[in-house]
Amino acid sequence: MEKSGKIYVAGHTGMVGSAIVRKLKEEGFTNIIGKTIEELDLTNQKAVNDFFALEKPDYVILAAAKVGGILANNTFRAQFIYENLMIQNNIIHNCWLHKVKKLLFLGSSCIYPKNCPQPIKEEYLLTGELEQTNEPYALAKIAGIKLCESYFRQYGCDFISVMPTNLYGPNDNYNLETSHVLPAIIRKIHLAHCLETGDWLNLRKDLTTRPIEGTNGTSPDDDIVSLLKKYGIEYADSITPGITAEVKHVTPVRVLLWGTGKVFREFLHVDDMASGCLLVMDKLSLLSSAPGSGLPAPDSTPSSPQNYYLNLGTGIDQTIEDLSEIVKKIIGFNGQIHFDKIHADGTYKKLLDCSRIQSLGFKPKYTLEQGIRMVYEAYVKES
Repeated sequence: MEKSGKIYVAGHTGMVGSAIVRKLKEEGFTNIIGKTIEELDLTNQKAVNDFFALEKPDYVILAAAKVGGILANNTFRAQFIYENLMIQNNIIHNCWLHKVKKLLFLGSSCIYPKNCPQPIKEEYLLTGELEQTNEPYALAKIAGIKLCESYFRQYGCDFISVMPTNLYGPNDNYNLETSHVLPAIIRKIHLAHCLETGDWLNLRKDLTTRPIEGTNGTSPDDDIVSLLKKYGIEYADSITPGITAEVKHVTPVRVLLWGTGKVFREFLHVDDMASGCLLVMDKLSLLSSAPGSGLPAPDSTPSSPQNYYLNLGTGIDQTIEDLSEIVKKIIGFNGQIHFDKIHADGTYKKLLDCSRIQSLGFKPKYTLEQGIRMVYEAYVKES
């Protein structure tokens, strides 16, 4: 991308979009534009058309989306497929209509079949049945990928898609009703740690910053305890294994997390994701082969695996149970973690094969423990 080019980041206030904006500024890009949802409704075709006609961006990074965890995906199925399709269709079409030089579309690793060979290669797309709990969201993202591919094959547009694994980092969503798994675990264990140590000051600060179902830091103690119990954070009935006599000034507390804890997930810090996206924008083009990448340029036929989209991840995963132990260690929680096997796990394993983007020179900067420690420190400061 040219440093002087106008770059529109759709979704610039979200976790993904804000990380991309930070990275662009770090790399010396200054002509960056973004619109909040109040300023521009991306599901409104005319509004998006008018915006492109007025601003005429040279480059577009499409990070805007309706997102959520397994509960939100499974509950608001119609909203997830409708809103994401509308956002994608409007922006991608207008990128062609207004001759944008390059578009990067952000998808998701949930696009791949539920029972996919591991690690997951890009060419496994559409080779099997999707995971039902997030099928509407996955279908919307698949449609976005295919829309970008189709605009290249029909019109020669340089529209590339990137499929990130599970992301976490600054500006994440910690709403226990709609959040993804990692921020939900961080918040639950933080609240449990406050409860076990009797730290009502910080517990109330947390609820004041992020109320749950109308309960905030000014609510009575009993109301807060009752609410936390509803979300799986409760006083233990008795001293349980793992709470030793050496742990002073601690009231036994346990945390209940959804699922079996046995499924595997891969996590990428959102700042590493942003670095990978800019690498793709800089080094990979559908219009010519990328020098030194070792990747063939896509052609106009579907006869061989194409580079219309690339996986973006770490290539390392762990069980949710192991993830919870990492968070527990970082926060200093002394209680027990149990798993509620009634709730759905989702896909058992979805580790991405990231060899294509690695061939461009991508390497994550942060380990999972480093990233979670950074995120938790920021979370506490913001509460």
